[in-house]
Amino acid sequence: MAIKEPRTYPYRTDFKVRDYECDLQGIVNHANYIHYCEHARHEALEALGGSFQKSHDAGEDLVVAKLQIEYLVSLRSGDEFYVETAFRREGVRVVCAQKITRKADGVKCVMAEVHAVVVKDGKLSRGDTLFDLLLGIDKPED
Repeated sequence: MAIKEPRTYPYRTDFKVRDYECDLQGIVNHANYIHYCEHARHEALEALGGSFQKSHDAGEDLVVAKLQIEYLVSLRSGDEFYVETAFRREGVRVVCAQKITRKADGVKCVMAEVHAVVVKDGKLSRGDTLFDLLLGIDKPED
């Protein structure tokens, strides 16, 4: 299934590749792109006035259920780049679309889509409080 790219990405987080994130070929190891995306999701939630810790303390946890990632162009040590993030709702899932772009030339390096569910007090939940925060005025459809 192809990754759906949103029209706009409301959140952007800037990064720079560190030497230890690269493998023997001198390119960023594939797992680090997942770390970059996760950090950008946390930053986006903080920009909205929330945090994963606050949600957890309130009994709501956002748990990754599916991750789809397309590696397009490799980053190398010292490259500056940014991760753009957008959220949408699909049923009981939060879907986070993310794009990693190299700053120097605007080349798209990675496309990712993370599907997560909200677990409240140990049970699957519609996560309305967390969704309201992530999506603003969008409410779940009954």
